[in-house]
Amino acid sequence: MEKRDILSCSLQELESYFTQNGHPKFRAKQVFRWLHVDRVRDFEKMTNLSAQLRAQLDENFYITSLKIKKRLVSDLDNTVKYLYGLSDGEYIESVLMHYHYGNSLCISTQVGCKMGCRFCASTIAGYVRNLRPSEILEQIYMAEQDSGQAVSTVVLMGIGEPLDNFDHVLRFLDLLSSPEGHQMSLRHVTISTCGLVDKIYELAEKKLGITLTVSLHAPNDEIRSASMPVNRKWNIDQVLAACKYYAEKTGRRVSFEYALIRNVNDKEEHARQLLTRLKGMLCHVNLIPVNEVAERKSLYRTAPQANVRRFQEILQSGGINTTVRRTLGADINAACGQLRREEAGRERGCMLDENCGNHGYRIVT
Repeated sequence: MEKRDILSCSLQELESYFTQNGHPKFRAKQVFRWLHVDRVRDFEKMTNLSAQLRAQLDENFYITSLKIKKRLVSDLDNTVKYLYGLSDGEYIESVLMHYHYGNSLCISTQVGCKMGCRFCASTIAGYVRNLRPSEILEQIYMAEQDSGQAVSTVVLMGIGEPLDNFDHVLRFLDLLSSPEGHQMSLRHVTISTCGLVDKIYELAEKKLGITLTVSLHAPNDEIRSASMPVNRKWNIDQVLAACKYYAEKTGRRVSFEYALIRNVNDKEEHARQLLTRLKGMLCHVNLIPVNEVAERKSLYRTAPQANVRRFQEILQSGGINTTVRRTLGADINAACGQLRREEAGRERGCMLDENCGNHGYRIVT
């Protein structure tokens, strides 16, 4: 019989397992707390269980555990970037960022990504598989253990498209917010999507209190389709209609990510087009200096600061709350996807990104 991933099991599933196997129901809560509060990764350490029960659990379940393969610490702002090794030899990344209000962790939901956004490093190395709920959750547990600090907010904006791994992400959220586990309020969680319209509607119906962030990056379909293949399936009007529904259904403001790319989407005319589309909507726009990926550097370069400021002024003058994202971890390539590609290149005896070197940061392997 194939072993089950116990860290991905809900409390209700564990209760069902124990009662069906002749054990008291309360054993499920004990095991759940060992996993999600005490965070033990060995059944033998669950000392309030009998030796026989521990052996039975080991026979039927396994406990997911990530391994830190590389840890980069920014000398600029102490942002920490983790490269995790998975049990099948694959890699994922997460980034721990320090703010005045607490620590925010950007986590991955897939090994690679199939969305194909032209300016994103995550998609270049290719899609491999979805992460299990335990592998998503363990990124938080490992970061807290390694840093010795609590993670106060979680952003699903690392490698992968969260809504393309919808069921596993929902299970992860259930585990994260469980009163018997980590107890994180889902109001402190942000899900970022490139615009899977059907899943936005489905998420809205669940009313989880999550902040929805949409990677828009263009004011019209011509520009968006050229860099984001998903727009050929769901265009901007369809995406914005889903976002309006989400805001109305949940009462939560929707955020739009807009990476300003030089001579592509950073002109005043683009800002005015975007303003027209968003006028009257409960939303926020986050302007981002585009991350320059080596393979696409000739096509996607960061917009001049003057263009960024003017873009922000136009949106704000029209009543759209607009901020410019503070860049963290610039010296460690903190945007997700680059470290995974570097590691894959090293294993093949090549370097996929010649700019991913050790330049002014501390590295622990």
